Amino acid sequence: MHIVVVGLNYRTAPVEVRERFTFAERDLPQALQELKRTKSVLEGVIIATCNRTEIYVVVDRLHMCGYFIRSFMEQWFGIPRQEFTQHLYMYEDEQAIRHLFRVTCGLDSMVLGETQILGQVRSSFLLSQSEKVTGTLFNMLFKQAITLSKRAHSETAIGESAVSVSYAAVELGKRVFGSFEGKKVLILGAGKMSELTAKHLSGGGAAEVLVANRTFGRAQELAAKFDGIPCSMQEAMQRLQDIDILISSTGADGYVITSSQVQNSMKQRPGRPLFIIDIAVPRDIDPSIGELNNVFLYDIDDLEGIVESNMEMRRGEALKIDWMIEEEMGVFANWLQTLGVRPVIRALQEKSSSIHESTLESLFNKLPELNERQRKVIRRLTKSIVNQMMHDPINRIKELAGEEQGADALEMFTQIFALEEQLEALSESSASTGKQADITQEVPHQEPKEKEPLIDESPALSLVQVSV
Repeated sequence: MHIVVVGLNYRTAPVEVRERFTFAERDLPQALQELKRTKSVLEGVIIATCNRTEIYVVVDRLHMCGYFIRSFMEQWFGIPRQEFTQHLYMYEDEQAIRHLFRVTCGLDSMVLGETQILGQVRSSFLLSQSEKVTGTLFNMLFKQAITLSKRAHSETAIGESAVSVSYAAVELGKRVFGSFEGKKVLILGAGKMSELTAKHLSGGGAAEVLVANRTFGRAQELAAKFDGIPCSMQEAMQRLQDIDILISSTGADGYVITSSQVQNSMKQRPGRPLFIIDIAVPRDIDPSIGELNNVFLYDIDDLEGIVESNMEMRRGEALKIDWMIEEEMGVFANWLQTLGVRPVIRALQEKSSSIHESTLESLFNKLPELNERQRKVIRRLTKSIVNQMMHDPINRIKELAGEEQGADALEMFTQIFALEEQLEALSESSASTGKQADITQEVPHQEPKEKEPLIDESPALSLVQVSV
């Protein structure tokens, strides 16, 4: 079996292409079932966000699997493949696993280190699991990816610094005020950047948001988003002495606030600082205002400098997470290498149990005078002998299966104990159930704490070969 991801994201496709490949939330269960019915697909998870659409699958063969996934996309979205193939990327096995780890940790996001993708990956996995579209491999892989992401964000500082101009402005404000609780905000202009900054400030507990704009209707529209108060530009100037934070982005040709206006307002608010963010280009605020006592003025260059500095810090933290990912790659690879040992051990156990039972039956036939208690004692002691004899060989093959020549060791083990017949019987039984074999081994040491139920699966019934 092989793990494959086929997808497109903000790097490979513009928004006008990405928006054509979005899955409506209500349609995802049906899409997952269609994906599961796609030829060669054994397991599947679909991750669909504004910046990416990715289809993760476990397939029984690599040959033609890309063609089958593209066919699924073509049929589901009703778009000829010629219109989107050039935007797709496809990763197989080790590359696919590493890509999932990087995506879940926020290293493949437009905003490096963002945490929203973790929740999106988790929701996508749980939906696929509830639809019984995942199996042994993805139940393990996605739980490991989710746990890794949580650990990466708790053990590094990748998400602690502002990496957007609007968020950087809010972080600066916290340095001045400590908290926005009870603070009054005045927004001049109603552009997107002002809206984003106001959103952060409002979410931080600002008591009142005033919005002034040359077009009063636009001021009303933005004010309504934050339960704010719309006002005219003239009214805004009269409220300067009342506000704590001023955000300006009007698009005016000259300064909309002069040094004298702010100086007069500061006389009416002794001891209260004024925090001003000038996001406009050209600038709305007279730069000399920043020289006034107790006034903190920042323009777009100040904020972008902070953003770039923080991005550099995040890139450094991302390197630490890359090391974590490589460690987890080793954990998962080792788990994959030992998958084949489960059916071999089961075959040995069944063979030894069969020999044990037939031997006891022969013994009890020859000694009919034994009572029930004596039979139980003999059964228990002889079973203990069998278990002790198998203990070391089973542990040794588990160790050998994880090494480079693990497949050869399994084959030799099978031949030494003559398990071919038992393995064939198990394989036939698995095929008759029509279910994927349960080849789950011990969970890696970073298993998530939450106990999400795995889907029901049949016992391990075949020797599974996984190429990673």
